[in-house]
Formats: sequence, structure tokens, C-alpha cells
Amino acid sequence: MKGSLFSSEHMVQPATEAGMTVENAKCIKYAVNGEMLARQGAMIAYRGNLQFERKGQGVGGMLKRAVTGEGLPLMAVRGQGETWFAHEAQNCFIVDVEPGDEFTVNGRNVLCFDASLSYRIATVKGAGIAGGGLFNSVFTGQGRLGLVCEGNPLVIPVSPQFPVYVDTDAVVGWTAGLQTSLHRSQSIGSMLRGGSGEAVQLMLQGEGYVVVRPSEATPQKAQQH
Repeated sequence: MKGSLFSSEHMVQPATEAGMTVENAKCIKYAVNGEMLARQGAMIAYRGNLQFERKGQGVGGMLKRAVTGEGLPLMAVRGQGETWFAHEAQNCFIVDVEPGDEFTVNGRNVLCFDASLSYRIATVKGAGIAGGGLFNSVFTGQGRLGLVCEGNPLVIPVSPQFPVYVDTDAVVGWTAGLQTSLHRSQSIGSMLRGGSGEAVQLMLQGEGYVVVRPSEATPQKAQQH
């Protein structure tokens, strides 16, 4: 067969080492030699001797997504082989988590991760019922974390002199050392009169980075994640 479809741009190559790599802008390849974890339904192809197993639906087996607190079920992939992951043609990125690091991420943005990473479910401090009850996952340990994002994310430095205010539907995650709280940008009277702008944002203070996607989650989109 000939043609641009069969060019080296689209042709996958055998993995040279175990672990996670970006296959292209919309897909992550994982060369499995043991075990790894991914969101259910994210596998688009695989080859080799691999087994896929649903993780439990309890709190310990799922990630909480923002606003509604619905779970993102996970699956374990075991064996030896290669598998490819993607989600709604969203852009894919890899985060290297080192010992001592802590990366807080919204469950809707998690695609796959090394089994060597640990995660816990955490309520975002300062974002209670008024902020939609934000539930994020905090990853620690050593390994790689594959993320998806609608569009190219913005990585914004946060410093003690310059806190950053983000829309709760647009935030992807943030690094350790940042404190969160709710910030109201309008008076109640302004909102009742139909004032423009966001009423509540998540304020991040300290030293680190916050990752934001260049779009807000619409109600229809939010239900699909």
C-alpha cells in the first residue's frame, strides 16, 4: 500500500523500552511489562499478551471528577505488550512525578499512569458546596502520568507576590506548595443584575504552577466525562 496514510508520520514503531511515550498529539503509547493503570474505555488498540481488568468502584478504585463528584473508573493492564490510549481526540501530555513531588489533577484529565504512582482523593480546600464540591486526585511517588486536555493547556507560574485565579471548570491541576481558596469577584447585587464575568474562582497562592485548559466545561460536556 502507498499514499500519505502509510508514511512514517502515521506509522507506529516498536517500543524501545517499557513505559509511557507520546505517540502523537492525540494518543499515548504504553509499552507494558508488568502492570499499569488507565481510565476505562481509553484503550484504542493493543498488541501482545495483555489482560485488562476493571478496578473496583469504591472510593479507593476511582478518581473523583470536579463539580459533580462522579467517579472516573479505572482499569488495570497487565502482561507484556503495547497499548494505545486516547480520549475524544483530546491533546495528550506526560508529567514526570519525582520523589517528593505532589501533583493535584482533575480526574477528567487523567488518561493513564504508572502503577508505581500512588494517588489519593482529596477535597480542594476552600472549595466546598459553594464551589461545587471539587474532588481532585493527588499523585505522589515516582513515575509517569498521562493527561488529556481540550486544546493546548496553559501552564501559569504562581508566586507569593502574584496569586492566580482560575475558573473551576477550566483548571486541570497544580503542583505542590500551592494553597487554594475561593475568591468571589462580584457582589451578590451585581450577579442579580446580570453582571458579566465569573462570580467565583479558585485562588492559588504560594510557589508553583497551575495548569489550565483553554475552555470551560459546558453542562453537556461535563456529563460526558
